[in-house]
Amino acid sequence: MATTQNAVEHLVVLGSDHNGVALKSDVKHLLHRLGKSVIDLGPFTDAKKVDYCDYANAVGQIIENGEAGWGVLICGTGVGMSMVANRFQHVRAALVHSVAIARKSREHNDANVLCLGAWVNSDPDNLSIVDAWFDEPFGQGRHVRRLEKISPHRPASIVLTNGIFDIVHTGHIELLQFAKSFGGRLIVAINSDESTRRLKGEGRPVNNEHDRKAVLESLDCVDEVIIFDDPNPQRLMETVQPDVVVKGAEWSAAEVRRRDSIPDHIEVKVFPLVFESPGKKYSTSSIIERVHSL
Repeated sequence: MATTQNAVEHLVVLGSDHNGVALKSDVKHLLHRLGKSVIDLGPFTDAKKVDYCDYANAVGQIIENGEAGWGVLICGTGVGMSMVANRFQHVRAALVHSVAIARKSREHNDANVLCLGAWVNSDPDNLSIVDAWFDEPFGQGRHVRRLEKISPHRPASIVLTNGIFDIVHTGHIELLQFAKSFGGRLIVAINSDESTRRLKGEGRPVNNEHDRKAVLESLDCVDEVIIFDDPNPQRLMETVQPDVVVKGAEWSAAEVRRRDSIPDHIEVKVFPLVFESPGKKYSTSSIIERVHSL
């Protein structure tokens, strides 16, 4: 499964109309130099006029099906290609005419289809845009919450998040609301009292596992709370069998997947840390410290 997923993430599908044939060939050569696998859907000659929408539909459908991770579409301006491609739910097509926008469309919007205008820029400038676009990673952080508001979610999915949830604060509430936004049933797994002591030391938790469970169950966004003691997250995954796992962390989704050995068929979503003031994140530990200082 991992090999297949990696292959999809490195696969780029190209398409153009007759105005983008020459540029598409140059883009293909550049992507090969960048180590990407490329499928060129055509056309392969500019001698015959074709309709941009046919190629945009073909690329969009492949991305929608999860058969490729990326797409590049080229027409005279890129406008028509972007309009058609964005009709597909899982496509985030960006119309890009500058290197700066190329980078921002990746960093802020996690764009997965790049639309170029062969009439708008010179071929070297368009190739610089392609290079910058594939070089720029998604910024994660605050952009995750915004992106998920426009992303499709399966209403029947099981969503899992876990933690101690000792003294529930604003950061916890926003994390749980974010997790619930993926639809379906939200299951919250909380560390048992013994597990919490192993992780946090004596004096924790402040609230016992049954009280923590009762508080979380009173929230409208939470469907079920389970108590777990096993430090191995894989066993928790096997028990709940979630479709989506949500974590509140400073790590990327890929880093969380590796750290917790989450299988590829489970989606991983990371909710950025919530700060109560600049540089100061919400945490149970900081609340306890403030209480002790009174």
